[in-house]
Amino acid sequence: MRQPNIAVIMSTTRATRYGIKPAKWIYELAVARGDITVELIDLRDYPMPFFDEPASNAWVPSQNEVAVRWQRKVAEFDGYIFVTAEYNRGLPAVLKNALDYAYPEWNRKPAACLGYGSVGAARSVEHLRLSCIELQMAPTRTGVHIQGTDFFEALQNGKDLNTIPYIGQNAVTMLDELHWWATALISARAGSAQQSAI
Repeated sequence: MRQPNIAVIMSTTRATRYGIKPAKWIYELAVARGDITVELIDLRDYPMPFFDEPASNAWVPSQNEVAVRWQRKVAEFDGYIFVTAEYNRGLPAVLKNALDYAYPEWNRKPAACLGYGSVGAARSVEHLRLSCIELQMAPTRTGVHIQGTDFFEALQNGKDLNTIPYIGQNAVTMLDELHWWATALISARAGSAQQSAI
């Protein structure tokens, strides 16, 4: 069986965002495993307007060219790692917008979450998991939360994320779960496609 193809998606596009650092950190850990293919995705490369299509692309093809390009990119992957901040107890608007611009492309694929912030983006991650379920994704149980003093030391003083032991342990477990689900769902999607073709 082929290796799962996984996207690491950065959730913020602000000029002063911190997210690039944890995104690169989890990307490097994922690549080092050797059992998955990984690509780092920056939402800055997909400047979609706030959702303004006639309907979800589950029902009507999108008209916006950037949205169509985004949907094609999302469809390439077998699973996703969302690297997210928390804004006012919720996920960043740019990430929610990106989720809303695709539907069938997300279906029946696993999603893992890495949150960062004062509470490790815990509330944002819970919000994100609910959206993932509605999009027919399978969220992993384990996530990674860079939080509290460790987050502020990393943000303000450049603390090396590799020196925070609990996030490294959680990252290993999360990636194990993501790999298991991605592999299982590749087979399941292929089996479903074969049955549909009969």
